[in-house]
Amino acid sequence: MRRERTAVYLLFFLAGMAIGTWTARIPAIKEGLGLDAGRLSLALLATAAGAVAGMTTVGRLVDRYGSSRVMIPAALLQGVVLVPPAYAPNLALLAASLLAFGIVHGILDVSMNANAVEVELAYGRPLMSSFHAVYSIGGFAGATTGGVFAQAGLPPSVTFGWVGAVIAVLAVWAWRWALRSVPAPLPAGGGRAGRPRGILFLGVLAFCCLVGEGAAADWSSVYLRENLASSAGFAAAGYAAFSITMTAGRLAGDRLAVRFGPVALVRCCGLLAAAGLGLALLGGRPVTGVIGFALFGAGLSCIVPQVFSAAGHRDPAFAGRALARVASIGYLGFLSGPMIIGAVAQLAGLPRALAVPALMAAFVALTATALRTPEPAA
Repeated sequence: MRRERTAVYLLFFLAGMAIGTWTARIPAIKEGLGLDAGRLSLALLATAAGAVAGMTTVGRLVDRYGSSRVMIPAALLQGVVLVPPAYAPNLALLAASLLAFGIVHGILDVSMNANAVEVELAYGRPLMSSFHAVYSIGGFAGATTGGVFAQAGLPPSVTFGWVGAVIAVLAVWAWRWALRSVPAPLPAGGGRAGRPRGILFLGVLAFCCLVGEGAAADWSSVYLRENLASSAGFAAAGYAAFSITMTAGRLAGDRLAVRFGPVALVRCCGLLAAAGLGLALLGGRPVTGVIGFALFGAGLSCIVPQVFSAAGHRDPAFAGRALARVASIGYLGFLSGPMIIGAVAQLAGLPRALAVPALMAAFVALTATALRTPEPAA
């Protein structure tokens, strides 16, 4: 199964690389079209809306035709739809191209996670954390590549063209090695086929975790700069530390899941995340703020992979629909997290607002038993 596992790694890497490359060239796109922050946010909202739409609709396709038949075309399209935003002449066409980009990314996200569950089942041991770690590595590689192209003065069209070609090559490579999944049987007589118990609550756990990820991405630097009076350069270290420990935690997550089990791992991770963010909020110094965000990233690192794995294992024949529900609910948390923090900060201040994801992490720790596979109904 090494080739099949490598194929999943390639897909997670290229998905992260596409997002990272796009993110790195957003300033150039904004400047080229003369967009202000408000109009740019509308275009970015199209990406989010497309991703949610893709996630919510692809589950049945994955279960009906098999994850491999969905993820490989989506992976090839990911490289194609990366290019049009660079050529959009106005806001409307930029939003339309980003909507398509988001839809394809959402489809790829669910289908590759479903295939990852199948590979994990074939191995007979946890693998999901390492797959998500490779996604983070791909995001870093894409952002670095985009930054190098930007530093060289090359336009986004050149950046996206080259990276899109690399993504297409990786997708073809993955197609040769990917595990060929078996389509789910059509349910007879209706019932609850494709709706395993506890899936919505797993989505709530993913939502809580991704609220924290979104909050760290958008508010960690602001908190360090404005509330802890750090320098502008040191303020960026908060999210850098968060990202590093997030990736490191995911690289170690599979071994920890084997040794302690997913329930104990998620419980400990939730407590670590809550304590880390609590340290950042109560320490009162920039250094303790960075350490706190590092612990927060380490704590959150293993939660979403274990939640996704638990969702896919509830009923492997219908993993596509289960993962679609969990991923879409979780992604809404990533999108709404920064807005939730901003709204609470407006009323009560940013430190109290950042206590929200800390409390959510504690809630995940208290309800970690939801990851256990329920006993089949009599």
